[in-house]
Amino acid sequence: MNPNVFDDPRITAVGLLFEVHAGLSARFAAQLDEHGLSSVEFEVLTRLARSPGNQLRMTDLAAQTSLSTSGVTRVVDRMERGGLIVRRACPSDRRSSFAVVTPSGLTRLDECLPGHLQLIEDWFTGQLEPPALEAVLDGLRQVRDAVNPCATAGSNGDTDNTSDAC
Repeated sequence: MNPNVFDDPRITAVGLLFEVHAGLSARFAAQLDEHGLSSVEFEVLTRLARSPGNQLRMTDLAAQTSLSTSGVTRVVDRMERGGLIVRRACPSDRRSSFAVVTPSGLTRLDECLPGHLQLIEDWFTGQLEPPALEAVLDGLRQVRDAVNPCATAGSNGDTDNTSDAC
């Protein structure tokens, strides 16, 4: 094996991405735990709160997160028991249902967002000059769209025309 293969910039790029993700995830998890939320629960609440009507079809929520459809069901079940989310039937498709953030879920987000945003500023966005941050965001969107084309499924509010691929 050629020892220089480990100097390949592709390995460096992915390694740096994993290191950044691990470092940020650890900081976020500790802060979210102070508010009684796991990282997955925070992601679900945030995805729903940023969506039209504070809701997404369960299948779209699965497509936007790192969870399978059964994983989303389990998380939503747990969050529903905690009063953070409710399910609502989809009027145009009896097979589908929406996950909807409750007022209690929005309150929990409001309580943890200031600290979360401060961590993002301190450890991510604040580390980069505006042009560098814009380049990083553009690059991340490009890669995200390639590896997870369904990552924004349902976010435009059009619940009837979501791609069958998602």
